[in-house]
Amino acid sequence: MLNARRAVGAADILLITLDTLRWDVAQEGLRSRRTPAIADLLGEAGWERRHSPATFTLAAHQAFLAGFLPTPAAPGPHPRLFAARFAGSETTVDETWVFDAPDLPAGLAAAGYHTLCVGGVGFFNPASPLGTVISGRFAERHWAPEYSVTSPISTERQVARVLASAAALPPARRLFTLLNVSALHQPNCIFADAAEDSPATQLAALAYADAHLGRLVAGLRRRAPQLLILTSDHGTAYGEDGYRGHRLAHPVVWEVPFAARLLPKEEQAA
Repeated sequence: MLNARRAVGAADILLITLDTLRWDVAQEGLRSRRTPAIADLLGEAGWERRHSPATFTLAAHQAFLAGFLPTPAAPGPHPRLFAARFAGSETTVDETWVFDAPDLPAGLAAAGYHTLCVGGVGFFNPASPLGTVISGRFAERHWAPEYSVTSPISTERQVARVLASAAALPPARRLFTLLNVSALHQPNCIFADAAEDSPATQLAALAYADAHLGRLVAGLRRRAPQLLILTSDHGTAYGEDGYRGHRLAHPVVWEVPFAARLLPKEEQAA
């Protein structure tokens, strides 16, 4: 387990949620070498199979921002990277960063972080009050139609937004970013010239996102070390046992890929 208690204050924190990405699709991306940037970030450890605390975006992100990231797919208890202070917690250990706030953005803001959210799926669309439940916790928040699930350029535009916001900050100011990558969510068939969504079209969407995520992490590493958390919030069903979609209890929905890495700052070449 990473020592989040030591990392907070010394590193930026980058939480990338690959919305709706299935465990098996993420694994196939590595096996088929269609996600080279992610493979480079993960290193030899690869993806870790975990269980999401929820089966759809809103509930999963609510849990994440309370410190309940996906848990290893094995009997626990499993220590947590971040935790709100409360009596009787069995998953708070010496390496856990404990915050006295109702959620992680508020806790990190109190620790001096600028908090940034770049949303993607509809739960980040501020056109409705529900769309501000997650993003409203951040000091800076962005959503645009070009970031959405129907945009074939969503990830590249989201990455550009994160890098622009980071560049506007003083170098010494620590940054917590939540980037919700929408490309994996239906309709991901737009990335494969297909008529309907499938694991194959989700893999095509993941390959598209991968082409831009490496640039994002590299850019942010030039300003500070990065505590990178790369995860899916939930999977989705494409007909398994008759199920389609998510917000349901099935292994293809609750099993998700996860990785956490502490990446050093990369000095710019002279």
